[in-house]
Amino acid sequence: MKKYKHLFGPVPSRRFGRSLGIDLTPYKTCNFDCIFCQLGKTTVKTMARREYVPVEEVIEELGDWIKLSGEADFITLAGSGEPTLHSRFGEVIEFARETSGIPVALLTNGALLGNADVRAAASKANVVKISLSAGDSASFKYINRPRPDLVFEDVIDGMKTFREEFSGKLWLEVFMLWGVNSTQKEVSQIAALAQSIHPDRIQLNTAVRPPAEGFVRPMPKEKLEQLVDQFTPKAEVIAEFSSNFSPSTQANEETILSMLQRRPCTAKEISAVLGLHPNEVSKYIGKLERTNQIHAAAAKGNPHYTAP
Repeated sequence: MKKYKHLFGPVPSRRFGRSLGIDLTPYKTCNFDCIFCQLGKTTVKTMARREYVPVEEVIEELGDWIKLSGEADFITLAGSGEPTLHSRFGEVIEFARETSGIPVALLTNGALLGNADVRAAASKANVVKISLSAGDSASFKYINRPRPDLVFEDVIDGMKTFREEFSGKLWLEVFMLWGVNSTQKEVSQIAALAQSIHPDRIQLNTAVRPPAEGFVRPMPKEKLEQLVDQFTPKAEVIAEFSSNFSPSTQANEETILSMLQRRPCTAKEISAVLGLHPNEVSKYIGKLERTNQIHAAAAKGNPHYTAP
């Protein structure tokens, strides 16, 4: 399989089937620093919108992939950071839709939807998935650790405005964390805000992959399932408590396990050695940890993984 600089996958996804990812920002460039992020702590926390990677390069790679393969259920703008920070992400969406005929999904934290230019570009996607993890400003600051100039109420207002303007499908991912936003009061606050945004779907997720902070604990599956009726529309649990997707998935898990049996490695080292995107590595590590095949040894937020 040909390797690209800005594309990764297609990878199996419970939400999007076989999904081709497009990464438009350098590693961990974001306006949040979420305690649960599967890619670790944010290294560049910024509100600056600019052309972080050349759009011409991205379009060239995407055009090549379409000619050589072009088989996926979705093309997703996701990856190592917040895609709406890229000043020309709308052009990538347009090219993908017009050239491939494959539906395009934008995965965003929604923090910049108060910006009219961002809303216009995001509206070019078939599906926009936004995130909500907090019911008030204090929880927002604790869980998402946003840039200081991001105001919780303004972020929610931006999401509502986008919903009014957007004719495509709006999905809302609610990230639940055990002991952090899991009390009945907190769930009720989040559910009320979610309903006010009027998404087409609400999806409950939790920290089944290694999080940025070691104190973060996943919400048990049975507890998540008990929450679905508290949301309007009724929520669905999408947390990947199991991930046996395909032979290639199994092969990558086995390769990573074999590496870790020889020596401890960080997720970043595994990514570099195997040429896998950090998102993919995180998925495999999460499965291997949940099945007790590997263990993490904390080292200042950058754990090394070992296999006994």
